[in-house]
Amino acid sequence: MAFSHSREQDDLADLVNRAQLGDLIAMERILEVLAPYVGRVCAPIALQDAADAAQESMIAIFRRLHQLKTPEALFGWAKAIALREAVRVAARGRKSSPVELADEPDPTDTELAADIRDALDRLSPEHRAILTMRHIDGFDEKTVASILNVPVGTVRSRLFRARAIFRRSWF
Repeated sequence: MAFSHSREQDDLADLVNRAQLGDLIAMERILEVLAPYVGRVCAPIALQDAADAAQESMIAIFRRLHQLKTPEALFGWAKAIALREAVRVAARGRKSSPVELADEPDPTDTELAADIRDALDRLSPEHRAILTMRHIDGFDEKTVASILNVPVGTVRSRLFRARAIFRRSWF
């Protein structure tokens, strides 16, 4: 069950408040609501390590749940944690298994989505996160910088490099 209306937001805020006080049933319900969402956030960044990233994200979310000051902001707060964890897990996994580049991409209209996914897969987790947050999630550079805990200039330079690498990989 997704939370989207004011009554549902009130219910979510109540769950968060109860979970912050140690209510295990409320924690379990939050887990049920957040797990699919966190998995969708981690998947485009962590790729084959998405399940690990989602699990690490959920652990971090529950460890820090007491720090959440505005229970209504649970999804945005969880997304920021999940994005950082996805980058961290993907970077750790990449060190142990480098991605190989294809010799010559052969894009066709029927394979467009697969080719875009392939080009994204070739990016480092940091570059994939920047592109995803900026062009899919629609965050501005300042928000991306805040989520990833890096300066805005770093976001701009990574975004520039990510776009260039994406173009070279795709074409």
